[in-house]
Amino acid sequence: MDAIYKTLIEDGYVSLTIIESTQIVNKAIKLHNLTPLTAAGLGRTMTASLFMASTLKNKRDKIYVTISGDGVGGHVVVSVDASLCVRGYIDNPSATLPLKENGKLDVKNLIGNGRITVVKSMGLKEPYTGSSKIISGEIAEDFAYYYTVSEQTPTAMALGVKVSKSGKCVGAGGVIMQVMPGCSLDKIERAENLIAKFSSVSSIIEEIGAEKLCKEYFGEYVFDKYEPKYKCICSKKYVDGVVVSLGKSEAEDIVNEQGKIEVVCPYCNKKYAYFKEDLSKLFINK
Repeated sequence: MDAIYKTLIEDGYVSLTIIESTQIVNKAIKLHNLTPLTAAGLGRTMTASLFMASTLKNKRDKIYVTISGDGVGGHVVVSVDASLCVRGYIDNPSATLPLKENGKLDVKNLIGNGRITVVKSMGLKEPYTGSSKIISGEIAEDFAYYYTVSEQTPTAMALGVKVSKSGKCVGAGGVIMQVMPGCSLDKIERAENLIAKFSSVSSIIEEIGAEKLCKEYFGEYVFDKYEPKYKCICSKKYVDGVVVSLGKSEAEDIVNEQGKIEVVCPYCNKKYAYFKEDLSKLFINK
């Protein structure tokens, strides 16, 4: 079962988060018909975004992450709320590239060069927006860099997604550490040595899962546990509003030309169709 585990190590000076997101990635694979490469790109981004959301304080808070790269995958977009319901998509879900010389997926060229943008909606008058350049395309390093330059929080991340030959995700998740103010250099060095052990975090999760990972590597610590899931929040009521926003005249012109208005949710691919009789009901008091 997917889970997020959080604790403090090094006398409270380093926050530790361990995430298992295997089932979330499998849900995305099923919804978007992802290749192993795009599953890796979207899966790593959803895992990093879940970490971000795990720090939200209020129930209505939301985070929107966009990776705007020039690689073959196009943009990667993820939305996640404070209840840890995540959803996401990649522009080109069928993208593929040859494996790298070491046999690993070429996520770097799936993503390409560009920027990461994070929008946090936290009930304020204006949402917080942060952005940083993509420095590697491998996603973990890019999010760590984002935290360093945009939020001034030294961060180390190990993210991974492992997909079997059948196309099923068999292990996905991450290990994230953040340094608190006043942390000594020796504690930072120990944290760096720890994170280096999880360069193949997806294989570790495949073999033992996140819960056993916590026990085997950090057994002396007590973790708080949270349960994330892939969930789309689209609804007919919301899409009704989108159609109404077109205006009666434009909506009728589209139906007259095409026979219907069809709206497809990019996060779950659910289709909403509006015919002439549907417009009559929508615009009855407009």
